[in-house]
Amino acid sequence: MTDAPAPRTRTNEPAQASSLPSLAITGASGNVGGAAARLLAERGLPLRLLANTPSRAPELPGAIAVKCSYEDTLTTRVALEGVDVLFMVSAPESEDRLSKHLAFVDAAAASGVRHIVYLSFMNAAPDSTFTLARTHFHTEERIKASGMTYTFLRDNFYADFFVALPDEEGRILGPAGDGRVGVVAREDAGRVAAGVLADPARYENQTLDVTGPEALTLDEIAAILTRVWGHPVTYVRETVEEAYESRKKWPAAQWEYDSWVSTYTSIAHGEMDVVSTTVRDVTGRDPLTFEEVARAALVPSR
Repeated sequence: MTDAPAPRTRTNEPAQASSLPSLAITGASGNVGGAAARLLAERGLPLRLLANTPSRAPELPGAIAVKCSYEDTLTTRVALEGVDVLFMVSAPESEDRLSKHLAFVDAAAASGVRHIVYLSFMNAAPDSTFTLARTHFHTEERIKASGMTYTFLRDNFYADFFVALPDEEGRILGPAGDGRVGVVAREDAGRVAAGVLADPARYENQTLDVTGPEALTLDEIAAILTRVWGHPVTYVRETVEEAYESRKKWPAAQWEYDSWVSTYTSIAHGEMDVVSTTVRDVTGRDPLTFEEVARAALVPSR
């Protein structure tokens, strides 16, 4: 005989803080946040899923979806009341991403959130080569200044991103030179987040680098994809100027071009050449290799 599954609830209406789970997660409909939420639900932990549109949040046993946005509004503050530990997945990339992050951190502090686990980025700094990492640095600083307990998960670039990177001609184009990147599987990033959220006291006021098991050059990544896919994939070195020019085929704002190109220059400058033991330390299992991620992405032929 098995227990009946816990009810799954979603609401657009404010609820009494005492009736909602004290572990809250943003980004549960995304990759890392979704993986973390599923793993925590499997462990039987009640979850408060914070979502702009609660009806789109995943239906998980013991989870309650609550309307919340990355703003410092009454709705956001009510949604955060009674939260002890908050998993803050970074907001979608946008020109005003930092202002959204700062507003959300302020709302969390004002609502009495005790501990924020923030999904940050490798080597976040005010002068990071990868332009989006600068936003993560300033978000971390706001969290520290708030007085809330924190844990920063600084993920390296995702292996899944590089699997999808070759163009229709099997080329990876970019100014990464011979730099290396410790790519990590999104699956492992989600497992680390779940492990930290399940035992947050163990990781209070710590910054964890989350990487795969090895740092690879783009030539090595191309060689692995060639072996896995059975057709040639090559890395084509571009200059910075060539990289900006080749990306003009996609209409975008300047900040987007800057982020795309600096993905590669951050690798060239050695800022992504980081390999840690965090996945093993937190989850008890070795991180997936890039080849394992690439093989898992293959679609079986019909």
